Amino acid sequence: MKLSRLKGEFLEYLEVERGRSLKTVENYERYLTKFLSFVKTDSPSKLTQEQVREFRLYLNRQPGTKSGGRMEPMKRKTQNYYLIAVRAFLKYMRKRGIESLNPERIELAKVAERSLDLITSAELSRLMKAPDRKTLVGLRDYAILQLLFSTGLRISELTGLSIDDVDLSRDEFSVRGKGDKIRVVFLSSEAKKAIKEYLSQRNDMDDAMFIQYGKNAKNASDLRLSPRAVQRMLKACATKAGITRKVSPHVIRHSFATDLLQNGADLRSVQALLGHANIATTQMYTHVTDQYLPEVHKKFRGKK
Repeated sequence: MKLSRLKGEFLEYLEVERGRSLKTVENYERYLTKFLSFVKTDSPSKLTQEQVREFRLYLNRQPGTKSGGRMEPMKRKTQNYYLIAVRAFLKYMRKRGIESLNPERIELAKVAERSLDLITSAELSRLMKAPDRKTLVGLRDYAILQLLFSTGLRISELTGLSIDDVDLSRDEFSVRGKGDKIRVVFLSSEAKKAIKEYLSQRNDMDDAMFIQYGKNAKNASDLRLSPRAVQRMLKACATKAGITRKVSPHVIRHSFATDLLQNGADLRSVQALLGHANIATTQMYTHVTDQYLPEVHKKFRGKK
């Protein structure tokens, strides 16, 4: 069977049997198309380790992002996305009994440990006070901030919420995250109060939890607030709060996770609350909380 046909069947397998999102399938298609175009063969048995090595060199020499007036090479993390797709494709062929290159021979490039963008508790407090709660827009923005810090929602999860998704008579609700996986998140009393106050002042009939206002809303076919609009709002609130570092929904998500760990939550619980498929992703937060290890050690040694 030809690689081009197998690629199509593999993508269908990812979508139907593995339940991957359409965006993930699109990305895998792009990575594999680039790889198959590079190796110039349509036979699974003719794929070699040397071709993979040459493909890695090719990726390493591709332009990435512009920095300081010069073009940086493609990031190692991005290169790994291609290799992960190729490895998954090879595993799929092996599962079907099709002779090809051993997927275990493809090693990922080593990347630097991910650094976390965090804001201090004082900065977070100032950020929460930034929205003008005397206005409807301010009530909306305050509710967004409280909800983000209470739940650790991703920006797509936040903007995808409808009013009926959140039962304010309860302290929890379900959200559909990456890979269409459903998880439970929990509302703080502050978040519930902020959402109730915002919704009580709305007089529209839109079902979206958070909607846009102003001149752009008058001609909009969809009032639902976009992820980009939330990012702009956070940037404006950060400036008003005197925070010079970047503040994004993901920064608040990071703060949510580290706050849980610093207050005694175990890693598995934080993984579930964040909706991480792999606990290794959650473990990056332990680097931040490691600063408390001397206090733990001192407390332990003090009992001797």
